[in-house]
Amino acid sequence: MTLPTTAMRAFTGTVLRGKDIPAAYRTDRSGYAPTGEPEALVLAANVDDVRRAVTTAAEAGMSVVVRGAGSGLAGGAAAGAGSLILDVSGLNRILELAPADELAVVEAGVSAAALDAEANRHGLCYAPDPASIAISTIGGNIATNAGGLRCVKYGVTGDAVLGLDVVLADGQLLHTGRRTAKGVAGLDLTSLFTGSEGILGVIVAATLRLRPVPIDTITVAAYFDEVEPAAAACAAVLAARVRPAMLELLDESSLREAQDLLGVRGESAGAFVVAQTDGFGARAEADLVAKTFGEFTSRVRVGDDPEAAGELLAVRRAALPALERHGRVLIEDIVVPRSQIAAAVRRITEIAAGYHSRINTFGHAGDGNLHPIIVVPRDDARAYPRAVAAADEIFATALELGGTITGEHGVGVLKRAWLEREQGPAALRTQQAIRRALDPNGLFNPGKAL
Repeated sequence: MTLPTTAMRAFTGTVLRGKDIPAAYRTDRSGYAPTGEPEALVLAANVDDVRRAVTTAAEAGMSVVVRGAGSGLAGGAAAGAGSLILDVSGLNRILELAPADELAVVEAGVSAAALDAEANRHGLCYAPDPASIAISTIGGNIATNAGGLRCVKYGVTGDAVLGLDVVLADGQLLHTGRRTAKGVAGLDLTSLFTGSEGILGVIVAATLRLRPVPIDTITVAAYFDEVEPAAAACAAVLAARVRPAMLELLDESSLREAQDLLGVRGESAGAFVVAQTDGFGARAEADLVAKTFGEFTSRVRVGDDPEAAGELLAVRRAALPALERHGRVLIEDIVVPRSQIAAAVRRITEIAAGYHSRINTFGHAGDGNLHPIIVVPRDDARAYPRAVAAADEIFATALELGGTITGEHGVGVLKRAWLEREQGPAALRTQQAIRRALDPNGLFNPGKAL
C-alpha cells in the first residue's frame, strides 16, 4: 500500500511519505492517536489536488483523513495505518465577499477570525464564534458543525452555511445549496454534509451568511460564591426571555487557571459569568441581565468598554489551554435543556468527587452546552481509567436530563460507543446507509463518527 511516485509528481502542493510525515499529523487536539503510521500526507494547494488525492488514495487502497488546523476535540482528524492525510489548510482564500447580499464565499482553510475581520471592513460580521476562532478553519468548523460563544443568539456554524463545494469519493466536485436568503429546491444536501465529520466527502469551499455588525454591545460580568448559583443565574436570565448574544460560565478553578495563564489580576470567585447583549436593544437587555444576576450575587459589573470586554472574553477563551498545562485533558461536550443547567453542574460536581477526579466545568451556559474538562495528571497512572469512567457518568447524566452527548465537538472516535444509546439503532442504521451510498468503499475517515 504505497503512493506511486508518478502520483506524487502530479500534485501542486507538497507530498510526504512514511517517516517524513511529522508526528503531529497523527492526532488532533483531543490527544487521541490510533495505531500504526499514516502512509502519506498531501498538503493540498488547490481543489485539483484534493480531487487527485481522493482518487489516488482509492486506487492505492488507502483511506482518506481530512485535516484543517488539527484543533478537533474528538479524534476526528487522527490518522493511523493505511491512511492518506489530506491537509486542506492551504486552501485559504476568501474568494468573494458580497456586502449587498451579506454573504462570503471562502475556501475550507480560511479561519473564522480572518473572515470576520474582512467582513468587519464592510460593516458586517461572521457570527459563528468557536473558542478556537483564531486557529480553527471554516472547513473543520463546518465538518463538526462547531458552536461557539455567540451560539445562544446566532446559532451554530450550520446556521450560517448557505452552500458547499464538496469532493466526493469518486473525485467528483459537488455544489450544494444557494446564494439566496432562502430556497427549498430538492433535498437539503448542505445540511447533510454539515456536521458529517469527514465521512461523506471533503469540504473545499463554502458560501456563508454574514450579518450586520451590531449597533451596540454591552458586557455584563458577575462573580459568584459557588458554581451552582452561577448556573441558576444563567437559567434565570433565559427564563426572563432575554437572549444575550453570549452567556458564558467558568467555575472557580477554570477562572483561576485562565487568569494565571494570561497573567491578569482579576477577582477571585467560586464562579464567573460573562454575558453580552447586542443590537438596538442592547442596553435594555443588559439592564435586565444585571438585575437578574443581582438576585444571586452582589458582584455585578456592566460596561460598554470594548477593551475591558476583550479582556473578559480572553479569560473565557484561555480556560482550556490553561488546563492543558496540567496533563492530558478529556474535553467533554454535553448539552442539557436550559432549565437543567444547575442540575447538570451539581451532578458533575458529585461525579468528580465519586471518581476522585479533577473536573473543571465551563461552557456556553446560554444554550446549555457545558464543557466538563477532566484533567489527567501526568504522574498518576490510575487517573486515566477513573477519568474514562467519570466521562461515562457525565454522558449518562446528559441523556438522563434530556440532553445530548455532544453539542459542537462531534462524535469522532471518542464518543462512538454512546451514539446508539442516544439516538437508537434505527437512526444509526439510517445514517450508516447514507454513508455507504456516498462512500461505498469506506474511503473517508473509517472508524469515525458512526
